[in-house]
Order: sequence, then C-alpha cells, then structure tokens
Amino acid sequence: MKKRFLILLLSLISFQFAYAQEGTLVDGVVAVVGKSIIKMSDVENSYVQYRLRQGSENAQETRCMLLENMMLSKLLLHKGEVDSVEVTDDQVEQEVQFYLKNYVRQYGSREALRDATGYTYDEMHDIFFDQLKNRKISQEVEYKLTQNVTVTPREVSDFYDKVKDSLPTIPESYELSEIVISPEVSELERDRVRTELSGLRERVLKGEKFSMLATLYSQDPGSTAKGGELGFFTRGDMVGEFEAAAFALKPGEVSPVIETKFGFHILQLIERRGNTVNVRHILMIPKVSSDDLLKARMRLDSIAQEIRSGKITFADAARQYSDGTSKAQGGIVTNEMTSSSRFTKEEISEQFPGVSVVGVDVGTVTNALSFKTDNQRDAYRIVRLDKRFPEHKANLTDDYDRISNAALQEKKDKKIMDWSAKMIKNTYIRIADEYKGCTFRLNWTGK
Repeated sequence: MKKRFLILLLSLISFQFAYAQEGTLVDGVVAVVGKSIIKMSDVENSYVQYRLRQGSENAQETRCMLLENMMLSKLLLHKGEVDSVEVTDDQVEQEVQFYLKNYVRQYGSREALRDATGYTYDEMHDIFFDQLKNRKISQEVEYKLTQNVTVTPREVSDFYDKVKDSLPTIPESYELSEIVISPEVSELERDRVRTELSGLRERVLKGEKFSMLATLYSQDPGSTAKGGELGFFTRGDMVGEFEAAAFALKPGEVSPVIETKFGFHILQLIERRGNTVNVRHILMIPKVSSDDLLKARMRLDSIAQEIRSGKITFADAARQYSDGTSKAQGGIVTNEMTSSSRFTKEEISEQFPGVSVVGVDVGTVTNALSFKTDNQRDAYRIVRLDKRFPEHKANLTDDYDRISNAALQEKKDKKIMDWSAKMIKNTYIRIADEYKGCTFRLNWTGK
C-alpha cells in the first residue's frame, strides 16, 4: 500500500518511483549516468503511467524510449553537478511545501495521510526534496543551454510545411470582453465584521476552542471542515498581511483581527517547522449592500444599452467604467487557464457562469450578470462575444503562436540532443544488457 500510493503521488509531478507490479517490487539497476542510477522500478513505473495516458502497442520499444528520456535527464543533472549549478534549499523547500500541503489538505491531517500511505510527513518531505532538487538542477542546465534559441518566421513556415499533415483539429473557440462593476463595501459593514471577529477572538482567549469556532463561523470553504487548519506553508505562499501575521505568532497564540483582500481574519499558530508554519484561521467576508448591488446592476444594464445603440464603444466603456483587471485592454479578457485570449465552450462555462455562446451572434452584449470576484466579493459584469473561431485544422493564419511555439520547442530539443551527443563521450555511462538492444536516438553505448 505504501509503495503504490507514492507512485501515484510522485507521478503527478513527473517523477519516477518504485512501482509494485502485480504485488512485487521491481528493482535492479538498468543504467548509470555519471553518479546517478536508474532502476528497473523507475522504468516500470514510467511505463505504467505512459500506458495509462497514451496506450502502448510495443512494450519494449516504449520502455527503451522512456529509459532514454531518463538518461537524458540524468545527463543534464550530471552536467549541473560538474558545473556546480546552485539551487538553494529555500527554492526547493517552497515547492516541497506546495505539494505536501496539498496532500495534507486532501487527507485532512498529517496523521490521516500517514495512515493512508504508510509514510510519515518527514519521510515524504525527504523524498520530495531530493527529487525536486535534482529536477531543478536539470531544468537550470537545460535553460542555460536553450535560453538564446529563437525561431524566425521562415523557420516557423518551414516547420509548418513539415508537420501540417499531422497537425490536430482545433475545437471552436471564442474571444470575450467584459465590463465589471464591483461595489465597495461600506465602512459600517467593515466595522460590523471587525467587531464580530473580535468577539470570537475574545471567546478563544477565554478558553473556547478555535477549531470549533472556525467550523461554526468561518467563511473559508477550503478549511472550515478542518477547524480552520490550512496546513504548512512557507513565505510567499500567502498574501502579505496574512503571512506577516502568521509568522509573528507563537504556538497557540491568537492574532489580532487582520484584513486582506479576501476579508478579515483571526489566526492561531498550530506549529512552526523550520521556515514553515501551520495555522488555523477564521475568515469573515464583509458583504456589499443589496442597494449597492442593485445600483451596479442597473448601471451596467444602462451601459450595455448605450453600447448596443452605438453611443459608446465597448472598449471605451470598459476603460471608463470597468473595475476589472482587463480595463486597460478595453475589456478584452485573458483566459486564466491558457494565458491566451481564446476560450473553449468548457472554459467559458467554468470562468463565466451564466454566459452562453451557443447560437449567439458576434458582437452580442449580455445584460448584467452577477458573479463572485477572485476575493469572493459580489459583483456584476456585462460580457460581449468579440470573435468566434470555428473548429479547424491548425494553420499558420489562425494558429501562428501555437505553431511558432512548437517550432521553437523542436529547435530547443535539437540543441539539447546535439549537446547530449557530445556530452556522452566524456561521461561514464553503463546500460544493463537487457537494454543494450534498444534503438536509441543517441549513441549511449559508444559503439
């Protein structure tokens, strides 16, 4: 049970780990690159993950391909060790805590995680730390080798001519603009929330359990069921005000009421471990008054009508009236998932609840729609469908950025392969007999 869980855990961040195949742990060294070894279990685990994601018709050919990818990674790591590439422990620790925190939250506590996996928190920390440090060193070497690689328009065109017959079909996508009005919370409401939280703080100081009050009163859906516990985090994980309050506390101490962009909080330190802390908190979110929300909705409906009648353009209205982050771009929205300006239907459903593009004409402006901002405040917005891109075979005209990125990646890959071919000649490499018959892209055996 212990090994099977960690396979899943580490495969999510592209690591290889021991895989129990048919109940038996596969082991034995199949390759050595510099000072690093690759075990049979590493190859088998990667093979299982690859087969689950993509299928595999030729098991041995797939294993050979995966082994070579691992050897390339070890070669980059070897170069990093030779050149003394520095990756600070603090950099690694932040990433380790990110993964560990997510798994502790998923299971509810360290104890529950240990019961499910058989690994203590410290054991899992050490495994993550070593793997992540090696990965960061390899990434740093790869970055230094490829940071100056660029592609010209001619190279992009040549790449397209080479791969156009195998390019995928791009699903229908859309571009949107929005105008947001997010009413301010009144000072009276802010004072009400401060007073209520101060009262809860006094109850804790008089002996009531913080965790019980968090379960009853906190408005943070992610931690309420856990008594307000957030799990371990390090500096840089939280917004500044919250982080400063958390790291200033002593175990068991309760903070004063603090304000962040998410609302008002009180915190209690559970434990400090090195550069990380674990706290409970109670969040209360001040509410915008119903009158102010009604005014926002009516104002947006009026703006929408002015846009439809041609009195003002959508872009000018966005720059003049919007409270949204897209204001400077005339309301044009960026897809949170892809950092591009295009959305699929599914992405629109997720990021714009209540907005439909089915059967809607380009240029259509919605009436005011209620939604929650990133900090969970009530607000309204109007949305316009700017462009529709029909389902199509990827091409240079509609998908230049996508094809350009693919061309750049191919050129970077070639740079790494050319460098690897030279590096292999001066690196100690050994491959187990059962893999010497593989058809590798590089001459790892020196024949």
